Amino acid sequence: MKAKNVLIFGCSGQIGRSIVRKLTKDNYTVTAVTRNIHQKGIVLKPLGNAGYINIVEANIFDENKIRELFKKADICINLVGILYEQKKVNTFKNIHTVFPSILAKLCKEYNLKHFIHLSALGINKAVDSEYAKSKLMGENEILRNFPLATILRPSVVYSVEDNFTTSFMSILNKLPFFPLYYSGRTLFAPIHSSDLADTIHHVITKNIYSKIIECVGPEVITFKEILERLLKLIGKKRILLPFPLKVAELSARFFEILPKPLLTRDQLRLLKYDNVPSGKYKTNSDIGMPSKRYFNEEVKKYCYMWREGGQFSTEKYLSNSDLKNKTDQN
Repeated sequence: MKAKNVLIFGCSGQIGRSIVRKLTKDNYTVTAVTRNIHQKGIVLKPLGNAGYINIVEANIFDENKIRELFKKADICINLVGILYEQKKVNTFKNIHTVFPSILAKLCKEYNLKHFIHLSALGINKAVDSEYAKSKLMGENEILRNFPLATILRPSVVYSVEDNFTTSFMSILNKLPFFPLYYSGRTLFAPIHSSDLADTIHHVITKNIYSKIIECVGPEVITFKEILERLLKLIGKKRILLPFPLKVAELSARFFEILPKPLLTRDQLRLLKYDNVPSGKYKTNSDIGMPSKRYFNEEVKKYCYMWREGGQFSTEKYLSNSDLKNKTDQN
């Protein structure tokens, strides 16, 4: 059987690389679109045998350029997203609304079999967040232009190369205290990037056409519990200090000055809302792909980079069950 061609935007990140490996191993050919072929090509080329990966350098808003790629594609995957705005081009509206709309229209024009789009969990409730509003508008544009699309809404995604656990461990390693926004009560269902990639692969290979699928990990954890687990894993003791909202807003305003802000005011608004399944849509478990990777067991594999002595640390790691019991006791 002739291999299907999968066109992927945003494939050089933690999720993209995992799905490229899975698809090429399963006899799919991949066209990977990147802004910098010299930088990203080295990362992408080893992900499949010769002939299975075609790397194309393009500006994602150059419609004439990307239009040519749709002529040979059977499936399109969009993994492009930003956590904060930069300059005048990388805005939430451009990245999360305008660009997905362009892709959906091209999928319809060239009669693609499927369009899979990565969105975010909890965006229906976060009405005061520009990030959430842009994501929701993007979803609406996609379903209006290409009704067969499957939209995945993951909770926070983590891995050795994320901007979540690694950032927190870096800060916790250096500061004597860490702010608890909204008293750390916000709920998350963290999903490992490999579990999310498994779900995307399953959607493709099983021809699943569900409008929205909420993708979550096997545990529901509060923000405070996440920080406590990370502290245990890196062998540190820190004060977790509840911040009044006004002080939190001032700290977020300060963080926004940094090239890669740990927290923005828009993200602070997002933290008001739980990041767990809504009950209104199917989850990855409902389509036969429950997450298998537990937060503590996965982070344990790379947390040594923030421990005294690194990978040669003599301190024992707590198992996932031990850590849960310890947290329950506290």
